[in-house]
Amino acid sequence: MSSATPTAGTSPARRLSLAGVLRLRRPSEIWFKPALSSVAAVAPPNLLLLALGRLDLAMYTMAGSLCALYAHNRPYAARARTLAWVVLGMLGGVAVALVTASLTRNAVVLVTVGALLAAVQKALCDATRVGPPGNVVLTFISSAALFVPQTLGQVPGHLALAAAAGAWAWLVGMAPAPVRPHGPERRATAQALNAAAAYAVACRGTGERGTGERGTGERRSGEGGPGEGDVHAGARAAGYAAVQAAWQTLLALPATGARATTRHALERLVVRAEVALAAPADTDPERLRAWAHALRGGGRIPRTGDAPGDTDELLGVDAELVARPAPLWRRLGPLTPIAARTALGCALAGYASLALGIGRPYWALVTAAALYQANVTLTWSRAVQRVVGNLAGVLLFAAIAPLAHLGQALLVLCCLALNFGAEALITRNYWLGSVCVTPMALLVTEFAGYQAPGDLMTERAVDTLVGALVGFLAAVVVTNRRAGNRVEQAVTAADRARERTARLLAGPAPVPGALEAARRGLAAALTDLRATADGAAGEWWGRALPQERVVLAEQAGHRTLAEAVRRQATRPDRGASTRTEDVRP
Repeated sequence: MSSATPTAGTSPARRLSLAGVLRLRRPSEIWFKPALSSVAAVAPPNLLLLALGRLDLAMYTMAGSLCALYAHNRPYAARARTLAWVVLGMLGGVAVALVTASLTRNAVVLVTVGALLAAVQKALCDATRVGPPGNVVLTFISSAALFVPQTLGQVPGHLALAAAAGAWAWLVGMAPAPVRPHGPERRATAQALNAAAAYAVACRGTGERGTGERGTGERRSGEGGPGEGDVHAGARAAGYAAVQAAWQTLLALPATGARATTRHALERLVVRAEVALAAPADTDPERLRAWAHALRGGGRIPRTGDAPGDTDELLGVDAELVARPAPLWRRLGPLTPIAARTALGCALAGYASLALGIGRPYWALVTAAALYQANVTLTWSRAVQRVVGNLAGVLLFAAIAPLAHLGQALLVLCCLALNFGAEALITRNYWLGSVCVTPMALLVTEFAGYQAPGDLMTERAVDTLVGALVGFLAAVVVTNRRAGNRVEQAVTAADRARERTARLLAGPAPVPGALEAARRGLAAALTDLRATADGAAGEWWGRALPQERVVLAEQAGHRTLAEAVRRQATRPDRGASTRTEDVRP
């Protein structure tokens, strides 16, 4: 495939648009799970400390309790491992912070250590794809611990409090497993089915044939130029991303044993989602949605219409379980610019706060750390959301503070209510969750004693503005020049995956599992290509991206992927969508 002439990206001025930045989205389907988990993890330690008259120690228990916010979308076996690593990572950051605080009270040193910790936490969370809330909670915890007066003799006891609360948070996160052990994988499969249905509807709405028959649902070269409608392209990218996420979830489950039966039943449904993406014009979206709806509850898993023994299309799935992810150091390499941005932005934000005489420079540091997304354009959007949410949260604190100051019990209850509100609202838009996070953070500072609300509000507002401004400027200054190279690498990887799949399709009957593995590799390469291209398109000052080459690689890749899916799923559905596998959750 010849390389097309690179085209210039959108100008930075246009990327500073405010359109849609504050728009509310539909809430997450499981918004209540992290919200309830947060309250369940925070309430017992705080209430126990309240009863003992040691609410001043709540900062350390909350460090462990907030680990309950992570890994809600993962199967329980994977969730157990992820939560354990989050707790250990939290303890590591807190240990560094407490030891540093016990050795020096030099504010410049403390800010520097906090910025370096924030950079490490950002890089590790992104490399391991730990998921929301990412590095922000860990950075908030370690940065706050840096500015609490400490002695070396107190460090073990405070770490023990954090570890105990972290263990409780692990139990809270795992608590739903006995009630609905297959909930995460059922939800992931349902999301894939719904995304495939949305793509089929989008194709019909734009008069496209999707990836069926001779085209790919896109304009061919020479027929008005490469490209496709935003709705059509967005729905297809979302569909393949949801299918890829569903496969990753299912492949984290055991291939044998009691849970394997459920896994294989769900695999058939994910294959059906892939078939729908390959031939949307021949897809019944309502049937996909009916299957997805049936997965929401605890009933039997819907059948696809295939006989239980027809598992040819699943050959090669188990082989992927032995695949190892890229080494951590290799995954960290592309994140170097983001880590550098984080370190520089957090340090400069903290120093600026110190220069202004603010008593809590870690607020500016955390604000800067919360901004950094995959590219500068997304970082700008997050900066706007952070400022709007924090300033609105300061006003909410002014309304809540008189009630909270009536007694420590009310102080704890207000914090719990805000904790629930933050997690319940943040999936609608980041700024809306910040409206609750900000007063909660202000109230936590009063666990050791009430403070003048006016001073707290002024300091928080100033630190928010300083952190957002300095943090965003650091993102602009530290350019990610590797973004263009990563796009080239992603295009090359997609081309190679397509060629491998095409050779298997053109040759005689492949070795069992070979075509399935090639197809899965091509789907993953195309998903990575789209994510890499989107991320690079939001960077500034870099060289022009080969946008036409990306589009052509996607067109060819999706045509080949569609043919591979049709080859492996040639049996038509032969049953009504109401039939179910005899599999209970």
